[in-house]
Amino acid sequence: MSMSDQLDKASAQMKGLSERASEAEANANAAKARDKAALEQRVDAAEASAKKTSDDLKASAKESKDETTQWWGQVQDNWQSHVAKVHKDVDKAKANLKADQAEKRAERAEANAAAAVEFAYAAIEEAEYQVLNAALARLDAEDAAAAT
Repeated sequence: MSMSDQLDKASAQMKGLSERASEAEANANAAKARDKAALEQRVDAAEASAKKTSDDLKASAKESKDETTQWWGQVQDNWQSHVAKVHKDVDKAKANLKADQAEKRAERAEANAAAAVEFAYAAIEEAEYQVLNAALARLDAEDAAAAT
């Protein structure tokens, strides 16, 4: 294989590497946006569903003219408020714990991503050096062959 063929092959491989890096960057950016948008949609849908259920329950209690039913509806409302507060407090405590764990996991993942990118960058620089060094070695070999 001539030097020109080898350099063409190496150049094509470097171009493929560059295209793959661009694709990886685009995928990472798209995944961030897509995941967040999907999560936001799910959160909005869950919130709307919970509000509708709560509103339906309150409307049902208000429609009743029976004093006992209204009293019971008020007791249920008070209980639901109490349970909601307890759940909120528990969820907040869990969220703080989960937030700490999630934060540590995110930091590890970010550090791993940074290390992988740094490694890939160093590999690209090494590949460039090796391609250029191979071209120089080929020229030296051709010069040596021509001198003999």
